Amino acid sequence: MTTPSTAVTGTAVTTPSTAVTGTALTAPSGASAVHRPDVPARLVHTGNVVVDVVMYLPRLPESGGDVLASESRITAGGGLNVMVGAARQGLTVAYAGRHGTGPFADLARRQLAEAGVEVIQPPSPEIDTGFSVAMVDPSGERTFATSLGAEAQLAPADLARIVTRPGDIVYVSGYSLAYPSNGAALAEWLPTLGPEVTVIVDPGPLVSEIPAPVLASALARADWWSCNEREARLLTGHADPTVAATALANRTGRAGVLVRTGPDGAVLVLAGGGGPVVVPAFRVEVVDTNGAGDAHVGAFAAALARGLDPVEAVRRANAAAAFAVTRRGPATAPTTTELNSLLG
Repeated sequence: MTTPSTAVTGTAVTTPSTAVTGTALTAPSGASAVHRPDVPARLVHTGNVVVDVVMYLPRLPESGGDVLASESRITAGGGLNVMVGAARQGLTVAYAGRHGTGPFADLARRQLAEAGVEVIQPPSPEIDTGFSVAMVDPSGERTFATSLGAEAQLAPADLARIVTRPGDIVYVSGYSLAYPSNGAALAEWLPTLGPEVTVIVDPGPLVSEIPAPVLASALARADWWSCNEREARLLTGHADPTVAATALANRTGRAGVLVRTGPDGAVLVLAGGGGPVVVPAFRVEVVDTNGAGDAHVGAFAAALARGLDPVEAVRRANAAAAFAVTRRGPATAPTTTELNSLLG
């Protein structure tokens, strides 16, 4: 996420010990999967795809009242945004979450297909995919109400359908960890994944609602822990993102931890020491910040799959997030060509 500005900067920000540019930082040996060139890399997304009903309002309605929207749209969202972000960077993507039967599920599957995403699970026959109503006021602030559907009913039998292979990157969302059925199933499944599979965990805004045993399982298995400043503060008690990232690196991240800091970029801490690295943001004209974090993690996963070093992977992720906020709409992550253009 970035603040309004018209200048794009690639200036390196440094900590007292580590410069962003000119330093070949790599994850510790054995810390996460190394992609084999003979095996296509793949993102396996275990999160939730829902339908977003978005309404742009002149004001929020009072209790019992009604307001006419100036604009509205209905589109698949949730986990779709991360998958689109990775797919647009050339990464093969598979959706391993549940989906239902009904108009919302049909829309979600259609948009997954349009993005080139493989769907692993069969439809749940007795329930539709869930949806979220987002009311957007003139300041851009969003107020949500969500109805859960098939995506909140992930079970161990569903995860057993996933056949992982060397080089796979498994993405775990905090929304899934917070749902009772999904969280319990994932907590049981994550420890079974071998070291040839890289696990990225993004705890999300519901981090405080994740049950302790489920959170412990995710912390223990994560190769990469990616969160924003608020989530890092809730997990560590530290408001300073650099301090919070360092504290998190002592608890999780076999390869490393990154804390997204909006207009300041991101803080990266690699396992094995070396101190935090601040990777700067790109200055752009902000239109809509929704989906910036999803674009970030999607681009980060794609960069890791290409074998880029973590600092360069975070730099590309920062650029993807910056590009995403320059346009309104769902799944605003850039293509590889668009991202490379911003990077110069």
